Amino acid sequence: MKRVFECRSLGKNVKRRLYEGVVVPAALYGAETWSLKVVEKRKTFLPDCWTQWFDRDDPSGTGDWETLSDLLKQYPNEICPNPVDVEATTLSGTPAKQTGEVFYKYDKTSGFVCRNEDQKQGMCKDYRVRFSCPSAYCSEKDCWTQWFDRDDPSGTGDWETLSDLLKQYPNEICPNPVDVEATTLSGTPANQTGEVFHKYDKTSGFVCRNEDQKEGMCKDYRVRFSCPSWSPSHGSRMEWNPPLGFNCTLDM
Repeated sequence: MKRVFECRSLGKNVKRRLYEGVVVPAALYGAETWSLKVVEKRKTFLPDCWTQWFDRDDPSGTGDWETLSDLLKQYPNEICPNPVDVEATTLSGTPAKQTGEVFYKYDKTSGFVCRNEDQKQGMCKDYRVRFSCPSAYCSEKDCWTQWFDRDDPSGTGDWETLSDLLKQYPNEICPNPVDVEATTLSGTPANQTGEVFHKYDKTSGFVCRNEDQKEGMCKDYRVRFSCPSWSPSHGSRMEWNPPLGFNCTLDM
């Protein structure tokens, strides 16, 4: 079993299911036990939680230096000091490993470094990084879903409503978000576009109607929702229990 858990080709979700389905029952067989409450399970098995994307450097000098030490100084309290994973992509979203470039550093301890001198073309692409933080660091923080873009403005407008998104992406959005954010597909915050919005709140989601715009058509938007560690329901605090594999982006 040790070799199985040390195998890098197995994902964390597979290992987690093996642990819950094989290791725990075997270890507790014949022992006096009790069922864990949902909150107790989450303290042990929280979803992956990722920081926001950071882009502190560009390759105009010796390369693109997105080191953990520099980022911790520049963004205090926004990154855990002991990440469990790191991810790097180009600013357009291409995974670093798919670019064909050579990296001087790319690990959870160092962060990410691409040196121009190591590249055949003489210069690195511009990269961004984010870090996955341990469950203990994430347990009391609200988190953000991935970005969703279910509609475009070719009809009556861009309708990114929470009700429609919950149907189209079951278990990927909490039913009672604490916040919502909308941007254009290029990343411009919705409230900086100058357009008029029919709906833009955590309960409804986001709606931009073409009829409300001076130019006759909305831009194409995407939305994401902030989900609570604890959420109000029926007058009490009830927890939203994300499915295995749910990626939670930290709301610092």
